[in-house]
Amino acid sequence: MRIDRFLWFVRLAKTRSAAQAIAEKGHLRIDGRPIDRAHCPVRIGNVLTFAANDEVRVIRVEALPSRRGPAPEAQACYQDLIAGRTPPGTIRDPASE
Repeated sequence: MRIDRFLWFVRLAKTRSAAQAIAEKGHLRIDGRPIDRAHCPVRIGNVLTFAANDEVRVIRVEALPSRRGPAPEAQACYQDLIAGRTPPGTIRDPASE
């Protein structure tokens, strides 16, 4: 599935054009690799890292949605790897969670 469609289907972007802009700015990474094209494929198990609302989001793709459905259905397609908010300047240690 294309990365822009995935971001839009799982409601991480309000519009598909906003999802395309996120991908084309080069601030999105798939498994640590910078992405600069909206048509880059995303697969189950990929880890996506991108900035959203003044915070960094790290998610793992759990399923590929077939449509842009309701929020609970969309949230079931990915797992948030950094839960909660981290205060600025704080380094988060995943081993302590």
